[in-house]
Amino acid sequence: MTNRRTVQSRRRRETVLAYLLVSPSLVVFSAFVVYPFARNIWLGLYRTPPFPGLPRRYAAYEQYQQILTSPEFVASLRTTLLFLVMTVPTGLFLGLLLAVAAHQKLRGMAVYRTIFSSTVATSIAVASVIFFTLLNPQVGLLTFWLGLEGRPSLLADPKWALVAVAAVTVWQNLGLSFILMSAGLQAVPDELLEAAEIDGAGAWSRMRNVTLPMLSPTLFFAAVVGGILSLQAFGQIDILTGGGPLKKTNVLVYAMYDAVFRQNNEGKAAVLSVALFALTLILTLVQIRLIERRVSYER
Repeated sequence: MTNRRTVQSRRRRETVLAYLLVSPSLVVFSAFVVYPFARNIWLGLYRTPPFPGLPRRYAAYEQYQQILTSPEFVASLRTTLLFLVMTVPTGLFLGLLLAVAAHQKLRGMAVYRTIFSSTVATSIAVASVIFFTLLNPQVGLLTFWLGLEGRPSLLADPKWALVAVAAVTVWQNLGLSFILMSAGLQAVPDELLEAAEIDGAGAWSRMRNVTLPMLSPTLFFAAVVGGILSLQAFGQIDILTGGGPLKKTNVLVYAMYDAVFRQNNEGKAAVLSVALFALTLILTLVQIRLIERRVSYER
């Protein structure tokens, strides 16, 4: 009986100690994540008055329904998903391609690894300014190479603006994708590749049957992170297109910015932020459900 009381007393002390240890993290998480999210939901229930100083008007969930069913939101959601499709698969493919090329045991390859990973140290503002100059109709090198000199910039073309912004995003995130893929390739045992080569497997067969299955956890992680980064894209859109032309690059994050700083509508921005959170959560869960089934964690 005494031993049982001693064990229970020890467990209570350990439980109290555990809560004390995690309490600073819980306080920070509650202050900077839980409270802002709860306040966003609350703000979405109130309509922002057209003039400052007037009280907010309670609209319950009518405002959510009105905004989330509006053609403007549907168009912004479509643009966001299209931007996601343009950036994530392309970034994964190019990152894997560069990682495989840099994984070769050749002299001077360390220089190329440094070059391929250098974009991870480039801020999105710097990357946007670089491509804004390269795509300039008069002095841009990319414009000259594409034979578009003298014509309107691709950033001003409703058909190509989103593609151009997606290209900037892929380039800026390519360093991170390359580093992740390179780390994953380093973990692939050379013995498996050598055994497959001895069995007569070609380069593509080794890649498909050995490297990619072993690399699947890295691909899964990179896909989730890349998807979240694409859903949160803002800086490049603000610098390069400002949500235009004709709102063809007006993704949800930029629509939130526009609602707050141009329309002075905090309620609308709150609804859009909750919608973006829901979209990010749903897409992440879908990725986990569909992609993780094909992930092999065996080494």
